[in-house]
Amino acid sequence: MHFSIPETEVRSDENGSTYVAYNIHVNGVLHCRVRYSQLLGLHEQIKKEYGNNVVPAFPPKKIFTLTPAEVDQRREQLEKYMQAVRQDPILGSSEMFNSFLRKAQQETQQIPTEEVQLEIYLSNGQKVKVNILTSDQTEDVLEAVASKLDLPDELVGYFSLFLVQEREDGGCTYVRKLQEFELPYVSITSLHSTDYRIVLRKSYWDTAYDNDVMDDRVGLNLLYAQTVSDIERGWILVNKEQHRQLKSLQEKGSKKEFIRLAQTLKYYGYIKFDPCITDFPEKGCHVIVGAGNNELNFHVKLPSDQMKEGSFKVTRMRCWRVTSSQVPVANGTANPSSSSKCDVKLELAFEYLMSKDRLQWVTITSPQAIMMSICLQSMVDELMVKKSGGSIKKQMQKKRLNGSFQRSDSQQAVKSPPLLDSPDPSREQVVKLSTKLSSVSLRGLSSSNSASDISGNDFHGNYAFEGIGDDDL
Repeated sequence: MHFSIPETEVRSDENGSTYVAYNIHVNGVLHCRVRYSQLLGLHEQIKKEYGNNVVPAFPPKKIFTLTPAEVDQRREQLEKYMQAVRQDPILGSSEMFNSFLRKAQQETQQIPTEEVQLEIYLSNGQKVKVNILTSDQTEDVLEAVASKLDLPDELVGYFSLFLVQEREDGGCTYVRKLQEFELPYVSITSLHSTDYRIVLRKSYWDTAYDNDVMDDRVGLNLLYAQTVSDIERGWILVNKEQHRQLKSLQEKGSKKEFIRLAQTLKYYGYIKFDPCITDFPEKGCHVIVGAGNNELNFHVKLPSDQMKEGSFKVTRMRCWRVTSSQVPVANGTANPSSSSKCDVKLELAFEYLMSKDRLQWVTITSPQAIMMSICLQSMVDELMVKKSGGSIKKQMQKKRLNGSFQRSDSQQAVKSPPLLDSPDPSREQVVKLSTKLSSVSLRGLSSSNSASDISGNDFHGNYAFEGIGDDDL
């Protein structure tokens, strides 16, 4: 996730006194406004808990009122501080840091803690309505959805919640995976747009994990619905013969066989991103990027209009980074009254081993750069778990044993059913919901012939990343 503090605001508190608010953005979108004193308080807590050696430098207090130049200098220093904390594997994942961000997000949006109903979408467009608290974090909401669907506890970790934007052409843009430091209800409400949805989708890359999911009826239905959806939107390539076979399996109700066949198709399990720009193999090339199978796949249109396809394996990436910059928007756009309005330009750059002795930086300019980075990181994490002999199921069991999925007492008091209550009246709805999941069809599926698609592995290979070699995979 990319943290930035691109701007400050002068605001007034309840006593009428003015103060400088620092606007913390995540992925280029406002997450919360905080005062210097709040961040200083967080810093002191972190220092007390983890020691001076771990904590990054924090901008010092000033006795006198800051000049505009000093405010901007402090803004830059606080931005570097937040980025350093987030990037630290211990501090960035600490409950202290995440709870600070969740509380600040809720206070900024001025949404009180109360019970609400939140709509979560499945891959086939169906809605699941869950009763949650506005202050529930991402994991709480995910658990509530799993409970509503009757998905077993041991399979919850195989899925995640994603913020998705619906496009006018009927497609969708995956904006980001919801993180532990945010409140899904607050995140979706603060966007003030009906174009955004929270979607449940599998969050692993290794197709071997499909076996765990398909052993459960609800897990099978969720995976089946996602597979059909990915085929319909063209994320998975299907030729005429494969389409015929899929339709036949669907008519027989053979969901497992349907998924098994889909696993053999090109781009199964990939997330596709919106068209964007890359500097490879030439500057200014239009590209469609897909993430899956431990790689970033490129469909590049060269300036000569020639099309090329190739893959960058994560095991050949030495490192990557996401950068953001402010791009001025000229008058005549969405805000013609302001000549200083800026858009955020995001870039993902990775250093890649092109050949035995040649490393090269490749840059992608895309609003989804952070989502791409999250995909890369999760691929590496999954490879490391696999290398150590672990699995998603083992990680979930460990988390549950450590109590990381337990709600607070106050949340349990609000959300748990009475002990002597009659059978859950929503149980029939759950059964119907699971039944509806099985009624997915291949409507509108195009019968394109994959043989005519662009092919070639012009920039494909393997490399040992962070101690992962090809022999280990």
